[in-house]
Amino acid sequence: MRAAPEDLQAAVRALRAGELVAFPTETVYGLGADARNPAAVRRIFTVKGRPARHPVIVHLSDASQLAEWAREIPSAAQRLAEQFWPGPLTLVLPRSAGVDDSITGGQDTVALRVPAHPIAQQLLTAFGGGIAAPSANRYGRLSSTCAEHVREELGDAVKVVLDGGECPIGLESTIVAFSNGGVRLLRPGRITAGQIGALLGELVVGADESSPRVPGSTAAHYAPSTPLRIVPAGQIDARSETLSQGGRRVAVLAWRAPLSAHPAVTWINAGPRAQQYGHDLYAHLRLLDKAGCACILVQDVPDGEAWAAVRDRLRRAAAGAGAGASITEAP
Repeated sequence: MRAAPEDLQAAVRALRAGELVAFPTETVYGLGADARNPAAVRRIFTVKGRPARHPVIVHLSDASQLAEWAREIPSAAQRLAEQFWPGPLTLVLPRSAGVDDSITGGQDTVALRVPAHPIAQQLLTAFGGGIAAPSANRYGRLSSTCAEHVREELGDAVKVVLDGGECPIGLESTIVAFSNGGVRLLRPGRITAGQIGALLGELVVGADESSPRVPGSTAAHYAPSTPLRIVPAGQIDARSETLSQGGRRVAVLAWRAPLSAHPAVTWINAGPRAQQYGHDLYAHLRLLDKAGCACILVQDVPDGEAWAAVRDRLRRAAAGAGAGASITEAP
């Protein structure tokens, strides 16, 4: 898959003019600006409604550009880059002197990634520099996994949208930080803790008080507008039946079919395979968010590392979607 030459040229011109461009990566669509143009980067925050303290990821065409953005590259980071780049892995490293606070949220670290999507690679190569790009959606809401999602959410605020179809992975990148000689996984993604630990020999999972702020790390994130609650796997049928009594419409996202049909329940069977479930997650939640239901019930996903990224996104979605709203009252 490649972008049409005229679309690619329009995107490069827009970036150089300080405009915003949306482009596909293998994870989700990014909302990009010239990472060396602080005013352009600040436009990302304005369009998304993103807090200034929340850092963004700088996308690079290849690992040879690391030294332009990071003043230190630990051997562990170099090994991860050699193994997983281009790919869905973000490395958080001490920033170089020329990296603006608009990129880092005022921190001394910068998040860097080399995406694998061919259109992202085309754009980065043609542009010839780093592109700062969080997900192409309103802050805290569901990430965009196709160009239609970007246009729905951001409209004319984006100068050019490069359409690469559906993102192959559909969940954001794994984020790994390096500090005090240690390696810490701060956001789960397609590249798992087990894969990283097998390569490096050691890995701490989860943030502590000294960990840098990273994208998608707030308690409430990746959320639809409709109140969403996670329900124990074995209780999903009974809970949806109870809440739909009296004709109240209820949406369900599960990894199996319902035991029986209920007229007021909109049920999506996302299947039991973690990668396919993750690929479809945001698209499914967008559909259910538009269904006009009182709430979205999500069947709790299985345990295990394969589901870690999905579990993380669902937990944050539940915290952000209709937070504080009751979904147990009778209609």
